[in-house]
Amino acid sequence: MHKGSKVELNFIVFNMRFTHLFFLLYIGVFFSCKQSHLQLTKIEAKRIDVNDSLLVDSKIEAFINPFRERINKDLDSVLSYSVGTFSKTDGALNTAIGNYMADAVYDEANPIFKNRTGYDIDMVLLNHGGIRSILSKGNITKRTAFELMPFENSIVVVALQKPQIDSLIIYLSKAKRAHPISKLKLTLDNDFEILEAKIKGNDINPNKTYYVATNDYLYNGGDNMTFFKTNDSLYVLDYKIRTALIDNFIKNDTINPVRDDRFLQIN
Repeated sequence: MHKGSKVELNFIVFNMRFTHLFFLLYIGVFFSCKQSHLQLTKIEAKRIDVNDSLLVDSKIEAFINPFRERINKDLDSVLSYSVGTFSKTDGALNTAIGNYMADAVYDEANPIFKNRTGYDIDMVLLNHGGIRSILSKGNITKRTAFELMPFENSIVVVALQKPQIDSLIIYLSKAKRAHPISKLKLTLDNDFEILEAKIKGNDINPNKTYYVATNDYLYNGGDNMTFFKTNDSLYVLDYKIRTALIDNFIKNDTINPVRDDRFLQIN
C-alpha cells in the first residue's frame, strides 16, 4: 500500500472512532437530560421536643437577655391593687370582674369617642368568654392586663337603632350568661322574659341612635352577636381593650369591683 493510501486509511479509522465517541456522548447527554420519573417511597420524621434538655446557645442568650429583662421589668411594674380575688364564674348574670371590665372600657373609651364625634357612648357590651383569667388579690401589674385580655381585640363603637338594641337585649336574655355590660340595666322574670330594659336609666327611645361600645371580634359576629352588623355607622377607635385596662389601672390605685343589679333575674 502506498503512503497516500495509508494516510487515507488512518484518517478513515480516526473519523470512525470520533464519530463513535460523539455518538456515545450524544446518547449519554440525551438520557441524562431526559426527565426522570421519581416516586416518593418513604417519609421519615423525627420529633424534637422543645424543653430544658435543649442546649442553649450562649451567644443568642446573651443577645436576647437584655430585651427579656426589660420586658419583664415593664410587665411586672405595679399599677394598682386588687382588694380581693375576682372570677368570671362568681355570678350567673353579672360578675364583679365583668362589671369592672365593661365600666373600664366605658370610662377610658368615652372621652376618646366624644372628642372625635361630639357624642357619648350610651352602653358597653363585651363577652364573657373574653375574660381569660381571674383578677387576683394583691398587686396589679401590666402582666395582669395581659392575663385578663391576651387577645389583640380593639374597641369599636357601633351606631344602633331601636330594632338592633331590641335584638341585643333579647340575645342577652336568651344567652343567660354574664356577658359584661355597662350603662345597660336589664331585668328578667323567672322564665327569663324581659321585664325592664333601660340605658343610662332611661327607657329605649325608638327615635334615638345608640352608640354601643364593643370589640371588633363581637362586631364581626363573634359569639353569634349578629345584631351589630345592621348598623348606621362604625367608629374604630384604634384602642385595645387591654390598653384601656392598663390605663384604668394606672388611674385607680385600688380596684374593688362588685356585683350589682345591672343584669338580674327576679324570682
